Amino acid sequence: MTQPAGLIAPGTHYEPLIGGKRRSFTGETFLAIDAANGGRIATITRSGQAEVDAAVAAADAAFPAWAATPAPQRARLLHRLADWVEENLTRLAAIDTMDIGRTIFETPIDHRIAIGQYRFFAAAAMTHFGWNQAVPGGWAIAMREPIGVVGQIIPWNVPAIMTAFKLAPALAAGNTVVLKPDENASLSTMELCVALAEIFPPGVVNVVPGFGDEAGAALTAHPGVGKLAFTGSAEVGRLVAHAGAERLVPVSLELGGKSPNIVFPDVEDVDRVVDNATFAATYCNGQSCLAGTRLFVHDDLYETFLGKLRTSFEAVRLGSPSDPATRLGCLVSAKQGERVLDYIASGKREATLVTGGGRAAVDGSERGYFIEPTVFETANDTRIAQEEIFGPVLSVIRWKDYDALIEQANDVDYGLAAGLYTTDLRNAMRTASRLKAGSVWVNQYFNLVDGSPFGGYRGSGLGREYCAETLDMYTQLKSVVLAEELPPPLFG
Repeated sequence: MTQPAGLIAPGTHYEPLIGGKRRSFTGETFLAIDAANGGRIATITRSGQAEVDAAVAAADAAFPAWAATPAPQRARLLHRLADWVEENLTRLAAIDTMDIGRTIFETPIDHRIAIGQYRFFAAAAMTHFGWNQAVPGGWAIAMREPIGVVGQIIPWNVPAIMTAFKLAPALAAGNTVVLKPDENASLSTMELCVALAEIFPPGVVNVVPGFGDEAGAALTAHPGVGKLAFTGSAEVGRLVAHAGAERLVPVSLELGGKSPNIVFPDVEDVDRVVDNATFAATYCNGQSCLAGTRLFVHDDLYETFLGKLRTSFEAVRLGSPSDPATRLGCLVSAKQGERVLDYIASGKREATLVTGGGRAAVDGSERGYFIEPTVFETANDTRIAQEEIFGPVLSVIRWKDYDALIEQANDVDYGLAAGLYTTDLRNAMRTASRLKAGSVWVNQYFNLVDGSPFGGYRGSGLGREYCAETLDMYTQLKSVVLAEELPPPLFG
């Protein structure tokens, strides 16, 4: 099977964007495959050391002029990029749906979030200047300056959002960029290169598609890169951090999660809580570092809640990603599908399966890995409750003692996000303060707001994205102290 007509022309080949032009130094390519039906969509250059070297050189050459570009002008270009995404949103969303198997119901939301990021950082760039104050006999000034060439690596689950999360603050702050998209989800980013080449001066943004152990490794180790930014697994994040440490360059990391989602006994509308908890675990096909995959339900309403949760999960419509009525598509690849099925098999051995637990067949998409929305009753110390599965699999844990709940909620390697449902303000605030998580959502999971810090504690990474403070990660702070006159002589 092939992709729907009009999205990407048959025989399309994407080359890296280097210095404002499409350039390759190798004949090696890889395929972009339709996640649902296995059809060939396009070929993409498999970038290696030569492409990375050229991209870094182009970014380095472009840096002085871009860093000197006034913030209002950088902001205007970011707004132009947002306008382009807005004009092409329908097509870009459909391309992502083919590329990664996420539903056409969801992928437009990704691009709207991306648009919001480009516009947010266009505005934030206008006010990010450091500070100054008068001191006896002069002035003290702290100046914010861009770092230089930034190397960025993004994952496959939400490519539009991840691209915006990385490009928007780096460009707003005056840096130039070499971006490596994931080999499983390059298409919408490569399409974005059309706008990047048209809007920004040559070399300001460079895109090198390829594999992590080739293009990614070359980028993280490159001596011309002044900062590294990575989103992905904790295992690879440690390698990126090590590469940064060896060269003493700053590194920001957004890694995995195993987020607790807590139901208090005082909730009034149980059905709506069940619905939101279902959404928290199945959005993005469960392939989200934010997913609320550990659901703690109070003993007082546990049996009632679990029954409603089972009904809710069984009502999630699983089907073709391109069908607007579908709410759960397929996983990004066979490799990811087998990984999730392995976790489900582990859950069947050590926990109690409530619903789901298998691979579903979808007519016309037989190659896709469609995983039934799956619920387990389990304890917090099982493998499925401790490790990030990245699929539509929810662990439900009964709780009664509040202090024990908090201990268990925090008893994982991660600390990216958390949710809770309560009508009691005291419950909400004291619990939010005790949860070791970078984002805590009360009564609405995934409640992302432009400008709110996003990032994690512990194994979930270093730094914060999505907020004005992100610009601090992409700048250096220089101290300048001016005296009105020379000091009195000390020697003679």
